[in-house]
Amino acid sequence: MLEQDRWRHPGDHVLQSVMPWFQYPLMFPASLDRMRFENDALDLFADDAPSSQLFRVTRGNRMDRPVDLPWLDADRAVPIAVNRNPGDDVALALDYRTDFADPRVVASDFWTDPSRCSWRLVAPRFTQLLTAPGLT
Repeated sequence: MLEQDRWRHPGDHVLQSVMPWFQYPLMFPASLDRMRFENDALDLFADDAPSSQLFRVTRGNRMDRPVDLPWLDADRAVPIAVNRNPGDDVALALDYRTDFADPRVVASDFWTDPSRCSWRLVAPRFTQLLTAPGLT
């Protein structure tokens, strides 16, 4: 989608209809380099104990049991949209723990419990998100 210039922000109102609980605006990275940069933030959060607890981002290969929501596994996730405003620290991510070919889509949630992040399901499959009204 990036190569075909089809990875674009659909509009805040469209995202609000898909994620009504999500309160901050997102931006969609326009290049693979920018997506990699955003992915590096997950690594930082996963590798720093206080950040890991706050953002609920860890590495599944370090755990003695499977990691699932409300936690995100930094080794099996890719942010596809991130906070538009610096400091909001929110993201929409592909979560490959469920399916490598068609991963689920999750988003950070600081509104349900402002003391720490929870990762919430947005769509069980990425292809389902793409077919949501206004996203295609």
